[in-house]
Amino acid sequence: MNVDELNRLPVAWEPDPADFPGTPLGRMAARHGLTTFDEVAARAATDPEWFWAAAADDVGLRWLKPYDKVLDLSDGPQFPHFFKGGGLNWADYAIDRWIEQGREADEAIVWEGDDGSTRTVTYGELKEQIDLAAGAFVARGVGVGDVVALYLPMVPEAVVVMLAAAKIGAIVAPFFSGFGPTPVRERLLDSKAKLMVTADGFERRGKLVPIKETADEAAADAPDLRTVLVVRRLGRDLTLVDGRDEWWDEALAVAEPVTETPVFDAETPCILLYSSGSTGRPKGCLHTHSGLPFKFAQESRHGYGMQPGERLMWLTDMGWVMGAYVVSAVFGNGATAVLFEGTADFPTPDRLWSVVERHRVTVLGVAPTLIRILAGFGDQWPDAHELPDLRVIASTGEPWNVEPWWWCFRHVGKGRLPLVNMSGGTECGASIVSGSVHRPIKPAGFSGTTLGMAADIFDPAGRSLRGAVGELVVRGPWPGMTQGLWDGPERYLRTYWDRFPGNWLQGDFAYLDADGHWFLLGRSDDTIMLAGKRVGPAEIESLLVDDPDVVEAAAVGVPDTAKGEALVCFVVLMDGADPQEALPRLEASIVAREGKATRPKAVHAVAGLPKTRNGKVLRRVARAVYIGADPGDVTALESPEPLADFPRQEGAAPAP
Repeated sequence: MNVDELNRLPVAWEPDPADFPGTPLGRMAARHGLTTFDEVAARAATDPEWFWAAAADDVGLRWLKPYDKVLDLSDGPQFPHFFKGGGLNWADYAIDRWIEQGREADEAIVWEGDDGSTRTVTYGELKEQIDLAAGAFVARGVGVGDVVALYLPMVPEAVVVMLAAAKIGAIVAPFFSGFGPTPVRERLLDSKAKLMVTADGFERRGKLVPIKETADEAAADAPDLRTVLVVRRLGRDLTLVDGRDEWWDEALAVAEPVTETPVFDAETPCILLYSSGSTGRPKGCLHTHSGLPFKFAQESRHGYGMQPGERLMWLTDMGWVMGAYVVSAVFGNGATAVLFEGTADFPTPDRLWSVVERHRVTVLGVAPTLIRILAGFGDQWPDAHELPDLRVIASTGEPWNVEPWWWCFRHVGKGRLPLVNMSGGTECGASIVSGSVHRPIKPAGFSGTTLGMAADIFDPAGRSLRGAVGELVVRGPWPGMTQGLWDGPERYLRTYWDRFPGNWLQGDFAYLDADGHWFLLGRSDDTIMLAGKRVGPAEIESLLVDDPDVVEAAAVGVPDTAKGEALVCFVVLMDGADPQEALPRLEASIVAREGKATRPKAVHAVAGLPKTRNGKVLRRVARAVYIGADPGDVTALESPEPLADFPRQEGAAPAP
C-alpha cells in the first residue's frame, strides 16, 4: 500500500479501558502507581532501566543470585550487559518455580500430530523429563558451553531438549525439521555440536519424512558430534549407528536426573538460533538465559496477557525463532503450549480451525501468507468453527496485505478479537513494533513500538523521519538482542550497527501515521528502484492479492539494461483462473494505480512461491532463480518444489 492509503485506514478494533486493571500489565502498573497503558509506555521510554527491572520482576525471573546493575553500557550499545552480576537458570524460572507452587498436575503441553494422535504432558511430567534428559546429556559429556543440536518435529521432546540443555548450561541449537542433509551438516560443523536429538521419522500431509536418514547423512561429516539420541515418534524399525546412536527413551530410563539447579551468570548463552541471510552462510545468533527467554515472556505477558490458564499455539517449527518464542512465552508465564505437528489445510482446509477449537486455544499465532492461503479455500471453513476460547490472534513474519488482514479479522476473529501484529527477528530476540490488546488496532499495522523498545524511522542520512517511509531502527539496547554472531563480531557490527553508528538497523522500511500507528512495507534490501522511485514490494503485492483470482504474490526488481531495474511479479492463481485473461489484467491494474513507469516487465503465474514454513516469502530467492543468479542460503525453504519449474528470464542460467 502507498502512504495515502495507509493514512486512510480506519481503526478496526479498540480495547475497553475498563479491562486494563485486571490484566498482567495493569497489575504491574498499579504496583508502580500507574493507571493506563500510555503511562507505562511513557515511563518505559524515559526510564528504560526502570522498565526492564519492573518487567523482570513482573514476569517472575527468579534470581538465584541478585543482580548488581540493570544495564551496563561500558562496552557500548552493541554489547550491553543487562542484569549485570545476576545469576539464574532458564529451566528454573520456566519450570521449577511452577512445581514449587504446586502445579505438578497442570497441563504444560497439549500435542496433536499430523495423523491426529494426541498427547498431554503435565508440568510434573515435563520437569521429570527435563531432569532426566539433563542427566543423560551430562553422562554423554555435555557440559557448560557445549552445543546440543535439536533436529525434531514439533513434538513435546523438543521442549524437553531445549530446557534440559539450558538446565546444565549447554547451548541448544534448533534446526528446521524440514532441512535436508546439507543445511544440517553446515550447522553441525559451524556449531561443533557434541550431541544431537532427532526422531525416527514423522509424517507431513500423511507422508513419511525420514528425518533420521537425513540426520545420518549430515552427521557422517561432523567430527565433533559424539552422540545421536533418537526419539521413537513413529516406531519405525531402524538400525542405529553403533557407538553413536541411542534411543531417547532408553537413555532417559537409565539417566541420573539433575535435580539441583546450577546458577549461571545472566549473560550465559543458552540458545544458538540460525537465521538465513542473503548470502550463502546462515547467521548464528547467540541468546542468553536473561535475554530472549525473558523478553519473549515479557512481550507475550504485556502485549496480549499471557498468564496461567492461557493456551498458546503458534503454527511454526522448533527450528525457527517462533519455536523458541512458544517455549519462552508459555513457560515464562506458567501457561499451556498447544503444539501442532501437522499442516493447516490437511486433510481438510479447516484443520487449523479444528485444532484451535478442539484444544481450546486462547492465543493463536499465524503468518500473513498462511492466512492468504487459507482464505483461498473460502469463508465457509473458518465460519463453521465458533472458536469460543480464542481471545487473541497474533501474527508475525512479514507485512500484511489489507484484504487478507480483514478476512482473518472477520472470519477467524469473528470481528471481535484483536489481531495483534508484531515484528522483530531472530537476531533481535524481541519484537520492535507490535500491536497490543491495550491499544487500538488498524488493519495491517502496529499499535506502536513494543514496550521498552526505542524504535525510530531514519532517512538515509540518519535523521529521524516522519510523514515518509524510512529505515526502521532502534536507538538503544534491550534484553533479548543477540550477544553477537557465532562466527565473531565483525559481521554482527557490519550488518546491524555500522550504517547508523549507535543505532540498530533492522532492515525494514517503516512508516508512522498521524495517529501513531506503525506500518512495515517490506525489507529495505527488497526495495525496487523504478524510474528513480523507491517502490516497496508490499505495495505491488497488496494490489495483486486484491484481485479475486490471486491467492498470493511476490514482486521483485531485476536488472534491466534500459531502466537499471525493472519490476517482475509472480502470482499464484486461484483454481480455475485463466492465466491468459488474468495476467494482462493484473499488469494493467498495476499501471492504472502506480503509473506507466511501474509497468511490469513480466507477470508470471507460478504453482507456488519460495517460502519458509512460517509462511515468509523469500523474494530474494525468487529473484535469483528468475535471473539465473546464486540464490544464496535456501535452507529456510519449507520445500524446494516451487523452484523446480519457476520461470526464468530469457538467457538466464539454470538454477544452481
